[in-house]
Amino acid sequence: MQSGRRMAHVPPECPLAMPEQQLWSRPERATAPGTGPCGISWRRLLVACTTVSLTAAAAREMYQVLKIAGLTVLETAVLVLFVTLFAWIAFSFVNAFIGFVLALSRRAGGLEIDTREPLPSLSCRNAILLPTYNEEPHRVMARLQAIFESVAETGRLAHFDFFVLSDTTDPDIWILEERAFLALRAEVGSDRVFYRHRPKNIGRKSGNIAEWITRFGGRYDHMIVLDADSLMTGDTLVRLAAAMERHPRVGLIQTLPILVNGQTLFARVQQFAGRIYGPLIARGIAWWHGSEGNYWGHNAIIRVRAFADQAGLPLLGGPKPFGGHILSHDFVEAALMRRAGWGVHLAPGLGGSYEECPPSITDYAIRDRRWCQGNLQHLGVLPARGLHWVSRLHLLTGIGSYVTSPLWLLFLTIGMLISLQAQFVRPEYFTGRSLFPQWPAQDPIRAAWVFAGTMAILLIPKFLGYLALLVRPQERRACDGALRAFASVLLEIVVSGLMAPIMMLLQSRAVLEVLMGRDAGWSAQRRDDGSLPRSELLKRYGWPTLFGLCLGGGAYAISVPLFLWMMPVLAGLVLAIPIVALTSDPALGAAVRARGLLQTPEEHAPPAVLARANALTRGAERPDPATAMELLLRERELLGAHMAMLPESGPRRRGEIDVDLVVALAKIEDSVALAEALELLTAKERFAVLNSREALSRLLKKRAGSARAGAPRGEKQAKPRGITAVT
Repeated sequence: MQSGRRMAHVPPECPLAMPEQQLWSRPERATAPGTGPCGISWRRLLVACTTVSLTAAAAREMYQVLKIAGLTVLETAVLVLFVTLFAWIAFSFVNAFIGFVLALSRRAGGLEIDTREPLPSLSCRNAILLPTYNEEPHRVMARLQAIFESVAETGRLAHFDFFVLSDTTDPDIWILEERAFLALRAEVGSDRVFYRHRPKNIGRKSGNIAEWITRFGGRYDHMIVLDADSLMTGDTLVRLAAAMERHPRVGLIQTLPILVNGQTLFARVQQFAGRIYGPLIARGIAWWHGSEGNYWGHNAIIRVRAFADQAGLPLLGGPKPFGGHILSHDFVEAALMRRAGWGVHLAPGLGGSYEECPPSITDYAIRDRRWCQGNLQHLGVLPARGLHWVSRLHLLTGIGSYVTSPLWLLFLTIGMLISLQAQFVRPEYFTGRSLFPQWPAQDPIRAAWVFAGTMAILLIPKFLGYLALLVRPQERRACDGALRAFASVLLEIVVSGLMAPIMMLLQSRAVLEVLMGRDAGWSAQRRDDGSLPRSELLKRYGWPTLFGLCLGGGAYAISVPLFLWMMPVLAGLVLAIPIVALTSDPALGAAVRARGLLQTPEEHAPPAVLARANALTRGAERPDPATAMELLLRERELLGAHMAMLPESGPRRRGEIDVDLVVALAKIEDSVALAEALELLTAKERFAVLNSREALSRLLKKRAGSARAGAPRGEKQAKPRGITAVT
C-alpha cells in the first residue's frame, strides 16, 4: 500500500496478477468461445475463394506470357514471385470491394454500435491509459485534457479515471512532464487524473501496461489504451464501455483511428488515403473477421481481467532481434485472448477515434523499422498451441507486409536478368536429355495485359473509395467537392507511386538488418516537422538514388522499351532525395491544402475534441528542456511533487550497483557549487539523480556552495580534488 504523500498522484493500489502465458501448452478456456455473426464461415469461404480465383486467373495469364518456349529457371522464379505478390494485392482488393458494398448499404461490417441511440448509462469502472515515452509534455497533456473534458460533457465522468503512464528516459522531458501534469490537474480541478513514471522501461509499451495492471488493474473493469498521439471523443468512450457491458464474452473492441493534423505533404497523403480508402478495407476485414478480430495497440477498449489472465507476454528465446520482449505485442495479445475464448472485435463504423501520422518518410521509416522487427518476431509465435487460424493469419499478414518488399525487389531484379539474358546470352539452354534449346521468350502483348490487370487490382480500391465518398454528400462537401476530391485521388496516386520504390528499398533493408541480428532500439517520434538538413538527406537517400541510376542504366542498355516500362520505379529511386525533401516540407503541405487538395472531413469541420486539443497545444507553455532541472530546483511545488511521486526504494541486492547513480554522487561530492555539479552530470547521471531522493537531496545542498562560491561557472574544474568514495 502506498504512503499518504503519494495518494494525490496515483490511486490506492489494487494489484491484479498477470501470469506469463505459455505458448507451447494449450490453456483452459476462460469463457465459452465468442461467436461471430451468422454465416461467418460462408463469408470467409467467399473471401478465400475470390482471392484464390483472382490469383489463379492471373497466374494462368502470367504462365502464358512466359511459356512460349518453355520455362527457364529464372522465368519459373518470376512466375512463383508473381503469384505470391499478386495473391497479396488480390486479398487486399477483395477486402476493399466488400467494404465498398457495405459502405453503399450503410453497414459497418464489424461490431455494430449505433451512435444514433441516446448515450447509454454505465455501471462499470474504466481507466483511460495514455503511455508516453520522451514525447513533448505539452502535447500529451493537451490531448488528455481534451479527452477529459469531452468525457465530462457526457455526464459519465464518474466512471472514468485517467492515467499518464510515463516511460520517459530523458531527464529534462521527465521534469517538464511532471510540471505539465500538475498544471493539468489544476486546470481540470479533478483528482481523477493520475501520473506514474517507471524508472526502467522494461518491456516497452506492453511492459508499461502490464505494470499498471499488476498495481492498479483490480480496481477497473475495462481499460482504454491510447498512444501518445491518440484522441477519442467522450461519446465514443462511453459507447465502447457500454458495449463491453452488453457483451460479457467480448474481451476487446478495436476502433478505427482516423489520421489527423497532417502538415507535410507526406502526412497529408497518408491522412487522405487513410480517410478515403481505409474505412473500406476496415469494413471488409471486419465483415469476415467476426469475433476473431485484431488489436492495433491503441484506441481500443479491453476487459482488464481477461487481458491480465490471458495476455501476459513471455520472453521469446534466443538473442535479439528475434528473441527478448515482443515488440509488436498487440497482435500477440489479441491472439492469446482469442485462444482463451474471448471475442476480439473491430468496430469500424463507430467513429470518434483519431491519431497522427509521422511527418516524413524518414520518421515513418524509423517507426517502421521497429514494427518490421516486431512483426518478424511473430515467426516465433506462429507455432504456438491453441491459436485460432484467423489469429495465425493476422500474424502472417503482419509478417507479409514486410516480406513483400524484398520480394518485389527480387521480382524486379530477376525480370532484369531475364531481359539481360535474352539480349546478350546465346540461346544454348539444354535441359535434361532434350535435343532442343530452351529459349527465353515471352509474349509481349499478353504481358502488357497482365501488367494492366495488376495495376487495376492495385488502383481500383482507390476509386472505390472515391465512389463511396460521392454517395455521402456531407463528406463529399467536406473534401471540397467531387472535382477536387477526384484531383486529390490522382495526386495521392502519383505521390504514393513515387514514394513506393523508396519505401520498398527501406523496408527491404530493414528486413535484411533484422535477419542479420541488428536490434531496432526505441526512439521517440517527431510529430510536426520532418525536414532534414541537406547533408543528412544525402547520407540517408544517396544509396537509393545510386541504385536507381544503376538500375536505369542497365535497363536502358538492354532496351529502350524496358527502360520506359520501368520508369515509374526508376523515377522514385533517382529522385529519392528531392521527393523526401519536398514531401517533408510543411510549406508544401500548406500550399496543397490552400488549393483544396487532400482535404479530409476532419480538416473541414474539426471534431470538438480535436479542435480543443489543438487549441490547448498552441496555448500551452513550452519551457526549454535545457532549463528543466533549473525549474525543478526553483519551483518548490514541482520539487515537492517530484519527491512525492518517486517510488519507495526497495532493498538492494548485494552486487547490484547503479553505476550512473554512483558516478553522479561522486561528481556531486566533488563539486563546490550547484552549477558546477549540473555541468558535470551527463543525461543518464541526471536521470539517476532524479530517481533518487538521497542523490537529489545532496544536489540541493550545493545551493549553499553556489552562494559562497563567487567564481565563474566551471572554474573549480581547474583544481580537481580526489573523488570521494560513495557507499
